[in-house]
Amino acid sequence: MKIDVKQENGIFVVDLEGRMDTNTSPEFQKEMETYYSQEGFKMVLDFDKLDFVSSAGLRVLLLIQKKSKALNGSLVIKNVKPEIQEVFDMTGFSDILTIE
Repeated sequence: MKIDVKQENGIFVVDLEGRMDTNTSPEFQKEMETYYSQEGFKMVLDFDKLDFVSSAGLRVLLLIQKKSKALNGSLVIKNVKPEIQEVFDMTGFSDILTIE
């Protein structure tokens, strides 16, 4: 999975490409820790080029969401493909995550 992070107006915008699965989720979590550990962080995950999210990926997303609430931050996911949205809907993550 390719991860590209840029900061725009105090918001960390993370472009993801490829698959968020058992092999790539640990790397994603480690790279994101730098950003989601800050009080009041704002993060946007752009899923435009993300093709797949496994249960390991869902776990990392849940972790970031919990951190955002604990640290008065925010997490928004945008450009979600229909097949990934279906996973979010079936698992109840669409009720937990902010998806635009």
